[in-house]
Amino acid sequence: MNPRLPSLILLLALALPCSQPGAQVQPGATAAPALGALTLRAAEEMLISRNRDVQLARRATQAAEANSVIAGAAPNPLFSWSTANINPSKGIGAGPPRDKTVDTVLRVDQLIERGGKRELRIEAAQMLIAAAGAELDDVVRQQRLAVANAYFELLAAQDKVAITRDTAALWRESVAATELRLKAGDVAAADLTRLRVDGLRALNDARAAEGDVARGQVTLAYLLGVEAEAAKIRAVDAWPAPDAIASAVVSEEVIDSRPDVRGAMRRVEAAQKGRELARSLRTRDVTVGVQYEHWPTSPTNDQGTGNSFGFSFSVPIFARYYYDGEIARAEADYSAAGDLLERARAQARAQVAQALSDLRAAADRLARYEGGLLVEARRAAEYAEFAYKNGAISVTELLDARRTLRATQLDAAQSRADYAKALAAWRASFAAGGQGS
Repeated sequence: MNPRLPSLILLLALALPCSQPGAQVQPGATAAPALGALTLRAAEEMLISRNRDVQLARRATQAAEANSVIAGAAPNPLFSWSTANINPSKGIGAGPPRDKTVDTVLRVDQLIERGGKRELRIEAAQMLIAAAGAELDDVVRQQRLAVANAYFELLAAQDKVAITRDTAALWRESVAATELRLKAGDVAAADLTRLRVDGLRALNDARAAEGDVARGQVTLAYLLGVEAEAAKIRAVDAWPAPDAIASAVVSEEVIDSRPDVRGAMRRVEAAQKGRELARSLRTRDVTVGVQYEHWPTSPTNDQGTGNSFGFSFSVPIFARYYYDGEIARAEADYSAAGDLLERARAQARAQVAQALSDLRAAADRLARYEGGLLVEARRAAEYAEFAYKNGAISVTELLDARRTLRATQLDAAQSRADYAKALAAWRASFAAGGQGS
């Protein structure tokens, strides 16, 4: 046997899984996400290709591009064939079709647009493409914020599960120790009953926290388009550290760079082109035509076989209507687009101001928890545990200290989530664009 054969077989075995059809990655496809250790960055990357709202906005962009093709199309020529001078009493005669005793006219007509109508349609369509692209970016911006909110809610729920499970484990230990003390006569039976009741409450809190995790997984899975794998999702990012909050002054350039405002600006420009297009309707289009006529000899045609050519030229006569309605409608659309732009700018300014206010409030609240409340609550709980073990306080005082610590820990977890969401909202409030295209 060839001594190199086992090595070749091993290499072939290792290569086979990579060559399976199911293992191949299609061009443009994203690798399977690690949902069991999902980071916010990975979730945002999944959002671009899987989120349904983003996909719908992308379809709207494709539709706008198709409309641009339609707008740039020149009028097609019109071909017509007509046959006349058919005598039902004498027939159409014998012979091939060309010799039939009828007059045949072949004609081609072409509409020629004037007033720059086609160019205006193309320019308006290009503006609408830009508007659809900006609106796609805005959908990405909004969905990123929704993903961030869902992600941090899930992360907070996971922290709450850990807190309530630790609390339940502590109560189980306390109940076991109190049962031994009860047998020794150191505590009353009522104290053991109170501990058991609070232990059951802690178990209920732990179960409720697990339900919050499941809801958070479902919400995030829907945004990422992986509902079937919702139970696998686990958020693993650390909480964002409080940073220095930026100034409240946001320039108009920053406001105008927001995708929703950019989209509104492009729609104003498209409406302007639409207004010019409506006015151009008063510039008369012309239709030119050329025709060929053939007539053979017949009893009703004593002039003999003949062929002739002709030309035509036609223009509309604005005798009853001068496109007043179209122009008035285009003026109204232009004014409405301007109003929508101002509304978008006002909403953007309000969102930036509100996001900054929420961020400052969340940062202050988090600082109080991280800077003093949690430390004092833990210290008080430790003192109470030590005092209870040494018989210095009652079980009621011990339970109060534990409840205070648990409530403080849960509130601190929620305050971290609130700060993280407020920070994401602040950043999204003046985000310049997305990656939807």
